Order: sequence, then C-alpha cells, then structure tokens
Amino acid sequence: MLSGVTALSSAARAADADLARNGGFESGLDGWTCTSGTTVGSPVRSGGSALKATPAGSDNARCAQTVTVKPDSPYTLSGYVRGSYAYLGASGTGTTDVSTWTQSAPDWQKLTTTFRTGPSTTKVTIYTHGWYGTGAYHADDITLIGPGVDVGQPPAVPTGLRAGTVTSSSVALSWSAVSGATGYAVYRDGARVQTVTGTSATVTGLAPETAYGFQVSAVNDAGESARSATVTATTTAGGGGNPVELPPHALVGYLHASFANGSGYTRLADVPDSWDVIDLAFGEPTSVTSGDIRFDRCPASECPGVESDAEFKAAIRAKQAAGKKVLISIGGQNGQVQLTTTAARDTFVSSVSKIIDEYGLDGLDIDFEGHSLSLNADDTDFKNPKTPVIVNLISALKTLKARYGDDFVLTMAPETFFVQLGYQYYGTGQWGGQDPRAGAYLPVIHAMRDDLTLLHVQDYNSGPIMGLDNQYHSMGGADFHIAMTDMLLTGFPVAGNQNNVFPPLRPDQVAIGMPASTNAGNGHVPPAEVVKTLDCLTKKTNCGSYATHGVWPGLRGLMTWSINWDRYSNWEFQRTFDGYFG
Repeated sequence: MLSGVTALSSAARAADADLARNGGFESGLDGWTCTSGTTVGSPVRSGGSALKATPAGSDNARCAQTVTVKPDSPYTLSGYVRGSYAYLGASGTGTTDVSTWTQSAPDWQKLTTTFRTGPSTTKVTIYTHGWYGTGAYHADDITLIGPGVDVGQPPAVPTGLRAGTVTSSSVALSWSAVSGATGYAVYRDGARVQTVTGTSATVTGLAPETAYGFQVSAVNDAGESARSATVTATTTAGGGGNPVELPPHALVGYLHASFANGSGYTRLADVPDSWDVIDLAFGEPTSVTSGDIRFDRCPASECPGVESDAEFKAAIRAKQAAGKKVLISIGGQNGQVQLTTTAARDTFVSSVSKIIDEYGLDGLDIDFEGHSLSLNADDTDFKNPKTPVIVNLISALKTLKARYGDDFVLTMAPETFFVQLGYQYYGTGQWGGQDPRAGAYLPVIHAMRDDLTLLHVQDYNSGPIMGLDNQYHSMGGADFHIAMTDMLLTGFPVAGNQNNVFPPLRPDQVAIGMPASTNAGNGHVPPAEVVKTLDCLTKKTNCGSYATHGVWPGLRGLMTWSINWDRYSNWEFQRTFDGYFG
C-alpha cells in the first residue's frame, strides 16, 4: 500500500512544470508587460540578464504575465529579487490571491509563495513590483511550478494575405482564417501595429503615395506563428482628407500677442517671412470651466510699440496674402480649459468662432496644459473616450471644423506627458494610483486625426520619457527629439497593451517642438543637434543610439516657443531651419 502511494506522488511531481515564460529575462521582456523596466547584464543571479525596474511617482514599476493553469491545482511561485521593497505575487487565482515581499535585499534573496487555483480558474497573473518613491529593484529566475497544461502548438502561418481598399492614408487587409488561432498580429514594414481577432484589418495613419509592406501572423495560447508572405501596397495621392496648403517643410512659431516677458514685444508685421504658421498666444477662458475664450491683445503699458487693432488686422491679412497661416492658440501655461459640460462646449465653440471671425484667422491651435485634460478612472480606451472634458473637446473641434470647412487649420501642441507617456501609462491605470492626465491627449488626437493639420508636441519642459526601445530618453540632445518623433510616426501600444495601438500619424502632420533659446524653456539644444535630429528622421543618417523604425522625408518641419525668444536670440532657430530646408 505504501509503495503505491509513493508511486502516485512521484507521478504527480513528474507532471509539474515551470509555467513562467522567460522567467530569467534572457529574452528581454518577452512575455512580460511592464509599466517600467528593462533588462540588464549586471547584476544577474544566473544567465546573462535580469530585470531592473524603477518605481517613479505613482508607478510601482510592475511587471506581469498571464499564465495558463489547471483548475483546482496547487502552484508554487518563486523568484529572486534584490534592492529595496521588492514584491512577488499572483492574482486571479480564483481562491486567495497571494504575495510576498522583502523590505531590503542587498543581495539576491529568494521569495516564495503558494496558492491553489479555483475550480474554474484557467489563467492567473504573476507579477513583481517595487514600491512608490523607493529605488530600483532587480528580479531574476522567476518560476511558477505546478501542473502543466497542454496548450498545443502555435498556429500555422496565415495565407491569402491581400490588400483591399487603399486610400491616401490607409490600407485594408484581409487573409484566410487559421485553425486554432485566437487572434492575428498585423505588421507594417516589420513593426507590429495591430492585433485583431478577425481575419481583416485596416491600417491607418499612412503617408500619401508611399509603398508599405504588410505581414500577418496567427497567435494562440501556445505562441505566435511565423509571419506570412509580404504584401506591398502603395497609398494613393492626396492629403489624407485635409487639403490645407502648407509648404512641404514648414516653420511654426508662437507670437506673444497678449502679454510681454523678457523677450520683448514683436509686432506681427515684423515677423520674418520664414515663419509659415504663426500662433497668436493666447486665448484664455474667463474661468476654468466656463468655455468662454477671450483674446485680449497686449496693452501699450505692458508692450511698448504694440500696434493698433487696425494695424494688427492688416498685418494678418498681409501674412495670409503671402501664403502664411495665422491661428489663435488656446490655453498655454496659465489658460486652463475644462469643458466639463455641453454648455461649456457650446460656449467654447461660439467664443472661439467670434475670435476667428473678428480677426479673420485661418484656424485654431489647442495648447491645453496643466489640468485641462484628464481621464476618469473608467476611461481606458483612447478610441472610445468617456470623460466629459475629452468628449466635449472633440465635439467642439469637430463642430468648428465643419463650420469653417476644409481650409480650417487645426494644430495641437501637447506636452510629452499627455502623448508619448501614454506608451507606459494611460489615465489612472489598470490598478489605479496613476496620474489621470497621463496620455490624456491621445483620444483627442485620434478622434481628430483626419482633420488634424499639425501635431507639434512640446519636446521641452519634459521629464524622462520611455521610447519604443523601452529605454528612458531625456532632454538635451538630438536623441530625445528622435525618439519622441519616432513614436508619433511609428505608432505605439497604449499602456503597453499590444491590442490597443495608437496608429501613426502621417509625416506631413508632424512637426517637432523645440525651445528657441535657453531662455525660452528647458530642453533647448544647439543648432547642431537640430540638424542631427532632422538628418536622422528624414534621411536616416547622423543618428545616435536610438534606432528609428523608418525614414520620413515628408516630415513637416519644426515648431518653436517662441518667435519672440528667437528674435531675442538673433533668429538662431529660424536660421537653422532655413539653412536646412533652404
């Protein structure tokens, strides 16, 4: 009798397996979804790699993966950590979720916990994380030991990939179904851009008259198939639905029209012809939530030499006659705008229209900063926003575009926090606690992408931002501008979710925002770094450590804060642009 029990126990142990994928991080972060983290070659517990993750602000630097398990079965989760405040745990067990942690591990320390799955549990999430405001932690050799599950083999390679409807900015794709596939990954020029459950997809955000190569792979719980044969499609001519005429390469600048500062006042008529788009700064609300925007020109007592209203309007007409666009910019550092109600939305539309009509302007620049845009806790899909301040802003912009027609110029100047940070964080996050403003511009940009003339993100006054290489990039050189712009032109999964990809913008919709001088804002770079940035993005030469995902000779140009500060610095920024694009 005893021998039979022993044999049964041995058989049960023999069926156990390590179900954690890439627990030693030898394949980078493959299999893991991390809010913040990278792999390092030292220190490691075994092999050649380990995880290093650094909590920051409201982020505890969590890395997680979902594992297929057997119902009603015991599992042991183990891993080695070092650093301060390192956690290891499992959620979704169907019974009691578990975790274990250490407050301090100056050298590798093993953490172990056990759980039993519920009677209907087939998947659990295992994770590791640090703690808010503490230093980096390391993790290595994470294992989940328990009864294995036969997930079968990855699906076969999809066949029959073909291009359907092609426009100036999109390509429709379809392919044959693959037995056993639970989804399909779509690749554009080697970069994964979508994951879908059906056998068709439309890839958007493409440049006109440009050839693209597409592939598709099939996925299931066992993994991903190899990619299909490549299908090439060339987009048609046209401006992607936005016929606003700008030079192939444009210089955009903000003109201090309603205030003075150390840069001095510059009359609109004195702005050199190099400036193709002039944003009048700023229209501001009567109160944060009123939606009532007013544009008050700088008084003579504050701005000596300011022109009269008649002279100002004449200068606008002269610029327009020379082919320039003059816009009203709404917001700025001090102009918080929160369209919390439909009444505020309607007031926004009517008051902005009044400004545009009074001065005969070409359009609108949205420069919402601070706390103007944030996401409610249940607002997790940038393609289908729910938050009133987001929904109402989109509705207002669509109304203005419809009112003024195809020639209406719409530009946006968000900070990196509201756009590229969305690669890591979106709103309050899956587990809560994140800044609700993170990535909050993404639903506005996406909803307006067919009507958006230019997006010029402010690549200044920014903290470190993670690029598509999963490395943090900081201001001060070409590398930061290259990485941030590549994200806009390549697209990126929002909050690391490969099933929720923010599609790329067209190159002609993107300009790079830079300070005109050291006085204008943090993050100024000298002309040589501006040239490196443009060389890398438009020619794929003179690149630094960041590897771009393409080359975009149609990149629209540069934006700067501000024309006044550039004049103060002897037009250095303008001369760099003119010298590069001629």
